[in-house]
Amino acid sequence: MPPTVPYQPLPNYLRTYRRRAGFSQDEVALLLGATSGTKVSRYENFSRIPSVRAVFGYQAIFRVPSSELFAGAYQDVQRQVIVRAGQLIKILDETADDAITSRKIALLRSIVEGEMDVHEPLP
Repeated sequence: MPPTVPYQPLPNYLRTYRRRAGFSQDEVALLLGATSGTKVSRYENFSRIPSVRAVFGYQAIFRVPSSELFAGAYQDVQRQVIVRAGQLIKILDETADDAITSRKIALLRSIVEGEMDVHEPLP
């Protein structure tokens, strides 16, 4: 049996969702408030990173969470945040021992351990 290759998501799935919906690049551009489909093409080909407004626009158009539309990018950012959360825990452990710091550390640990839902509101 051949070795399994770990699943690596694409940076985004914009083309997949656009085609599934039956829209042209120009039509999606119009919905996003862009002047032509060229910008949409650049997003789909990973040659340009969309603005936050465009990300929210795509989410509104396809009714899919941005973390799914931009699965690969989300996964990369998530990994980086987890590493940095671990670093910040070490820093905070060495500082003041008060309620606020304890709350921060608890939140950071939930990030590192993957326990916090992305859409879970902070207390």
